[in-house]
Amino acid sequence: MVTILDNRSSADLPRHPEKAHRPDTAVLPKPAWIRVRAAGSPGYARTREIVRENGLHTVCEEAGCPNIGECWEKRHATMMIMGDTCTRACAFCNVRTGLPQPLDRSEPERVAEAVATLGLEHVVITSVDRDDLADGGAQHFADVIAAIRRNAPTTTIEILTPDFLRKDGALEVVVAARPDVFNHNLETVPGLYLKIRPGARYFHSLRLLQKVKELDQGMFTKSGIMVGLGEEREQVLQLMDDLRSADVDFLTIGQYLQPTRKHAEVKRYVPPEEFAGYRRTALAKGFLLVAATPMTRSSYHAGDDFAKLRDARRRLHAAT
Repeated sequence: MVTILDNRSSADLPRHPEKAHRPDTAVLPKPAWIRVRAAGSPGYARTREIVRENGLHTVCEEAGCPNIGECWEKRHATMMIMGDTCTRACAFCNVRTGLPQPLDRSEPERVAEAVATLGLEHVVITSVDRDDLADGGAQHFADVIAAIRRNAPTTTIEILTPDFLRKDGALEVVVAARPDVFNHNLETVPGLYLKIRPGARYFHSLRLLQKVKELDQGMFTKSGIMVGLGEEREQVLQLMDDLRSADVDFLTIGQYLQPTRKHAEVKRYVPPEEFAGYRRTALAKGFLLVAATPMTRSSYHAGDDFAKLRDARRRLHAAT
């Protein structure tokens, strides 16, 4: 067997080689309700400095999150572990695609030190997909969680994981590390998976979320989708039912914004009143918490939402 190592730095590689020869997609003009705060405040600069000092990646930067100015001003950065290069090539995502570097075994401690320095009450840890690893990076997630518990014991931990497709035993390793919230995004309705999320399988992702509750009934589960990709309202409502059948607690819904003209196009900008309607319907279906606005993202206001999630569960238990 021959092992090929690519020693070039990620900066020297094309960001999306699989998209380079695709025709440019159309770009719809943004409506008035799609507005973000510009980055550049002192708080933003300090957050950026701490991330750089610890040699970390954030999904805020790598995925081009539109809320980075607001979140980093409050020192809310979502750490992205296991490198900046993903083994998947989702049509919506701006994270680099290619062959990742080996895992950095010092990363868990560096993430934990950054969390402590930022003084975070709640932290979100996500990652690239690592299909090249035997466990999909499950043990690395567990190591990061353990390091944060040692360095910042009062910080609550939310993880946003890959699907661990064909990685037997991986989910059990992550759940055993006891994060406070287990998030895995479905991203879109099943009918769009082949186009938008071709490396994933809708019912596998749904089963992953269901199995988290089977392994630890007390763990909060969360999932999110984007709208504006061409989905129909009835498909979104069915997805809600699917998530409730998996006992998922928290649903996020946000507007898809295409990173470049090589990515999947925005079919429609969903108006705020439709998001409000989705929120009302989802709450009626039994979710403990629903965040649904054009600018909602998985980690947006995650700390505040975690407090609301705990309160919602307490109220539910008090009523039964």
